[in-house]
Amino acid sequence: MAVPSVDSDELAKFGYKQELDRSLGLFSSFAAGFSYISIMTGVFELFFFGFGSGGPAFIWTWPAVFIGQMLVALCFAELAGQYPLAGSVYQWSKQIARPFTSFFGGWILTVGSIVTLAAVAVAYQVVAPQISAFFEFIGGKSDIGQVATSGGAKNALLLAAGLVVFTTIINMIGVKLMARINNFGVLAELVGVSVLIILLAAHIRRGPGVIFDTFGLGKGSTFGYFGAFLVAGLMSAYVMYGFDTAGSLAEETMDPRRHAPPAIIRALAAAGIAGLLVILFGEMSVPNIHAPQLGTSGLPYLVKATLGGTTGDVFLIDSLIAITVCALAVHTGGIRMIFTMGRDGRLPFASAVAKVHGRSKTPLVPSIVIGVLTIALLVLNVGNQRAFFVLTSVAIIMFYLAYLCVTGPLLVARLRGRWPSPDHGPYFSLGRWGLLVNLTAVVFQVGVLINLAWPRPAVYGADHWYFQWGAFTFTGLLGGVGVIYYLVKHHGRPATVLAEHRATDVVTVAGGGELV
Repeated sequence: MAVPSVDSDELAKFGYKQELDRSLGLFSSFAAGFSYISIMTGVFELFFFGFGSGGPAFIWTWPAVFIGQMLVALCFAELAGQYPLAGSVYQWSKQIARPFTSFFGGWILTVGSIVTLAAVAVAYQVVAPQISAFFEFIGGKSDIGQVATSGGAKNALLLAAGLVVFTTIINMIGVKLMARINNFGVLAELVGVSVLIILLAAHIRRGPGVIFDTFGLGKGSTFGYFGAFLVAGLMSAYVMYGFDTAGSLAEETMDPRRHAPPAIIRALAAAGIAGLLVILFGEMSVPNIHAPQLGTSGLPYLVKATLGGTTGDVFLIDSLIAITVCALAVHTGGIRMIFTMGRDGRLPFASAVAKVHGRSKTPLVPSIVIGVLTIALLVLNVGNQRAFFVLTSVAIIMFYLAYLCVTGPLLVARLRGRWPSPDHGPYFSLGRWGLLVNLTAVVFQVGVLINLAWPRPAVYGADHWYFQWGAFTFTGLLGGVGVIYYLVKHHGRPATVLAEHRATDVVTVAGGGELV
């Protein structure tokens, strides 16, 4: 398919030549963001944590996080319409912030993507053995669905490594195959979650008043139930992110200025509504709302207990499909981030990591690098499950930090009267609501970051200080590596497009507001 000249010309205005395969439509763009959030992955994997920490009333954390993230998504949509470039967070921040801010946002999101891919791949162990004990190749009955036991961790490595090898190969073949698989998976997830909601609604056993039941959690603690509620809220924060991926594929999307903004919003909206209904009807329909398995095995147990073993297994299979395409989307987003930063000379071995294969029209080196590093993290889970758990928790903090590297500078630009810029095109705009939306989004993000980083034993344990303070030790270590590299190699210097990626005829190099 020939690339429309208007899309190539638009890209050239930012100094880049068209190299990636521009072949994705509106649904593929939406599917990338939706599959990253993945209700059938995140809610199935983490329902137990939210329910066990906050009881049925934890459901209220879902709309709270959804509204906050929608404000962030609206800011992203506005930027996606103005800067239709691969790499989302890095490129958006590059246009409105100082060089270090954009570099740090891209760096920390790349690290977070690798860790997130490992966490998503481990979900195979949570779901597959509960469909059939056949998938528990290593370990015994007590290891089924577990990742913290010795046998469960080893089996998780086996299953997850197979998934990562698959996503690596697919991403190396090209974006068209990736999109076809992802679109199929998203369709299967949309159908599956819709049917699941209907069936759960048909098995309702109690009224909606259950969503106010706290199970008496938090009694005797300093903050009472509010403290338990904040812990439970981490479940929702862990699930609802990654919607920026719809904008990260901008250079492979047809007419991205028009398609990317609504794709970001629709991906989050669809996932948010579906997730809320699954949790609501799940709590209203499960036979025993006090079953201890709800706080240990979570939604897989709820579905099978409510709908029966055979029907439940069908939805667990659908969850496996969702996990697969979620991992594929996470891998894809990480590749684009490494590619776009390498293209600007911002990473070690920049020319190699940004090289696009002539036939597949996709960067091969980032695909392999992410795959290898992810499997290395999975090996860590076998040797030290506590370190792996803390690291995957910290990965969410990295995403929120990276997102703040966009919304924060954007807010400053608005306050200084530099956004929207005079040449703001006829694309998605928040208009007079922009300042309020942006300000509220930043306040929300700071609040969630504090909640995520809070060194509570209920989240990070109390066995070792460096685990309990993991939000600072792990983020400081991984982020610090990037900061040191930047100071040594790029301090004070703006990004420069490598010659081999530079457009030959640049009409207008994109600027973008006051640097903050």
